[in-house]
Amino acid sequence: MTETLTTPVTTTAAASEPPPAIRTRKLRKVYPVPAGARRPGAPASPAPSPAGGIVALEALDLEVGDGEFFGLLGPNGAGKTTTIGILTTRVRPTSGQAWVAGIDVVGQDVVVRHHIGVVPQRANPDRALTVRENLLFHAAYFGIARSVAEARAEELLQTFDIADRAGAKVDQLSGGQQQRLMVVRALMHDPRVLFLDEPTVGLDPQSRLALWDILRGLHAKGHTIVMSTHYMEEADQLCQRVAIIDRGLLLALDAPAQLKARAPGGTLIELTLDADATAAAEAAGAAPGVTKVESAGPRLRAWTPRAGESVAGLIRAAEQSGREVRDIHLAPPSLETLFISLTGRKLG
Repeated sequence: MTETLTTPVTTTAAASEPPPAIRTRKLRKVYPVPAGARRPGAPASPAPSPAGGIVALEALDLEVGDGEFFGLLGPNGAGKTTTIGILTTRVRPTSGQAWVAGIDVVGQDVVVRHHIGVVPQRANPDRALTVRENLLFHAAYFGIARSVAEARAEELLQTFDIADRAGAKVDQLSGGQQQRLMVVRALMHDPRVLFLDEPTVGLDPQSRLALWDILRGLHAKGHTIVMSTHYMEEADQLCQRVAIIDRGLLLALDAPAQLKARAPGGTLIELTLDADATAAAEAAGAAPGVTKVESAGPRLRAWTPRAGESVAGLIRAAEQSGREVRDIHLAPPSLETLFISLTGRKLG
């Protein structure tokens, strides 16, 4: 039976309180399986539905506050792009409800578009136009007067350090410059919420860090930012809260520090010894707080929830085994270890 969209409900928030930047309730999306898309016996991805479709999103409840930097973290195929697609009106949900700035994304999609800026996963400017022409064309779509658009474009190009490329065609820009252009274009109509779908995929490390600085600057000015990524460091460094999604399901939602605190195994302590660490590893199991020990060549690895207490015991175990400690490295619990504990597989 074909599912229908539920009727939007009236919010119970006080009239004086502005609605959250984003709110979803029981959001669901099922895609049909294209003919011949699966090999016989191969599992569907992300997950098959009883009706034979592919469930990209299942009962997603989210709320993002004004001015928040919010991350959707998960592997490829997790449902991140589908979520952003629904919130930016490009994808129609199978069922459930979603609002941006208090506006129904299905019933008032045209209005929603005036409140959002979108930086897609792949840069999609008009390559026949110059950088400036791309911006003015975008502004015209939103009914912005040309004189206002020209001033706005010049200001943003200066802010994002690509003013000297304003007259260049898109193909003359580097990958990092093209991504900056996408952010500038998304900001031309001064949106309330900025969506970025895997914005740093394909960028070199220097361009990635430069884009991080740009996003931090936008957030500091009060912009609400929603970003999807499968890079745990990116989510950890930039986002105030992170929703971990996999196979269409919301697995965890909290600030990065709180999420990492939920990761099992505690802190990883790695000691580099002057020779093989096998004997030292056997002795290290008795060190205070240590829950797991392993060795790999001269490296001794131990996991503990009480790193401060365990380090001294691990050093003693190494020395008692006739080994000298050359280096010590501590790695706190990470979003990656939490993801592995929730799904049994790595994030990448």
